[in-house]
Amino acid sequence: MTEILKCISPIDGSVYAERPAASDAHIQTTLERARACQAAWRNVPVAERAALCTAMVDAFIAEPDAISEELARQMGRPARYGAGEVKGFAERARHMIAIAGEALADRPAPDKPGFTRFIRRMPLGVVLVVAPWNYPYLTAVNAIVPAIMAGNAVVLKHATQTPLCGERIARAFKAAGAPDGLFQVLHLTHGQTARVVASPEIDFVAFTGSVPGGAAMERAAAGRFIGIGLELGGKDPAYVRADANLAHAIENVTDGAFFNSGQSCCGIERVYVHADVYDDFVSGMVDLAKTYVLGDPLDDATTLGPMVRPKAADFVRGQIADAVQAGAQALIDPKAFPRDGAGSAYMAPQVLTGVDHAMRVMTEESFGPVVGVMKVKSDDEAVALMNDSDFGLTASIWTADADAALALGRRVETGTLFMNRADYLDPALAWTGVKNSGRGCTLSPLGYDHLTRPMSFHLRTQV
Repeated sequence: MTEILKCISPIDGSVYAERPAASDAHIQTTLERARACQAAWRNVPVAERAALCTAMVDAFIAEPDAISEELARQMGRPARYGAGEVKGFAERARHMIAIAGEALADRPAPDKPGFTRFIRRMPLGVVLVVAPWNYPYLTAVNAIVPAIMAGNAVVLKHATQTPLCGERIARAFKAAGAPDGLFQVLHLTHGQTARVVASPEIDFVAFTGSVPGGAAMERAAAGRFIGIGLELGGKDPAYVRADANLAHAIENVTDGAFFNSGQSCCGIERVYVHADVYDDFVSGMVDLAKTYVLGDPLDDATTLGPMVRPKAADFVRGQIADAVQAGAQALIDPKAFPRDGAGSAYMAPQVLTGVDHAMRVMTEESFGPVVGVMKVKSDDEAVALMNDSDFGLTASIWTADADAALALGRRVETGTLFMNRADYLDPALAWTGVKNSGRGCTLSPLGYDHLTRPMSFHLRTQV
């Protein structure tokens, strides 16, 4: 019997969309179609690939309001912020299209009389993209567009929570005139996804998700010797130095912690504040958090929507309860947010003080609207605490001293180091993580290296 995959809207717990899991026959046909298309697509000039991908982006961004409403209904982010994801999708895609010619160009060896020598970036074949629900377009585009620009075909398996997202991208590719099989979507169970990863038709896997999910991808691909890009979890820290622009730090650290209801792999989950400005920072952060409006994401007044599901919210509530029992202070009364309540996906923002690294909320990924704030006496103490984590996706330093930020940043174990900003992916820079935050990278010219293989040409021209 075919399993039905259901998107349960966090707004009201109703079924918003449902799709049957793909049959074995449909999966095999999809993979074979991708393989056949890629055999021709790999020979298409980069300029033509760019024209098609640009047309796809143009078709995609034509309906920002519809996309925003769909996102709100599928995963709960306030619709007022949906346009930002559309804009980010276009920004990342257009950048990767623009740099493809240079990134994929032949790399010549030094001149040697009688020889022509160069390295060419060759496409891998069929790329499986496994995308999450929390930023369903932004995470997917990181791999989809560069994979196709590099001469690969793509099969997308999107999260069950956001099934309409993959279908919308597929319609944009169709509108752009993409050849049959270049970009396809499969609705799959976890077990089916593992079997697709193990399929000989798949040449690379780009996965964004949890640490256990990444481990499952590696197990599924064991023995196949294919590349796997893993963008996993985070427990990203911020350090507010004594010389920071405090108003700027309060505004942006608070946004970095609570935007998208804290459901961001690169959101701020830990804050270390120099003792000289600690009290003022905490007071300002709490005051700002209290201004958030928790409610229906389709309401224009809402600035904080529900978490993806009640179970996820209750997990975060459990972290907070454990911390408070261990001596932490919860500075925001959830009763000030009428929609908040145990068993509900709607959760008030929370700022915790009196925390330490013996508490789960400071070590375990929360993926929700809670942040722990600790007082520190020095840069060295802050760096030690920032590095005391199993994760290393991003970290931010808030300071007026760029030299200090650079010097401290070299010591922080992270994939991206920010100064005076957070929670942003610059497509010109490599998106990568260390420790349990993942392996490999997307975006930037380096992102193309993971979606191609080097082939050396060694031609003796004089005999």
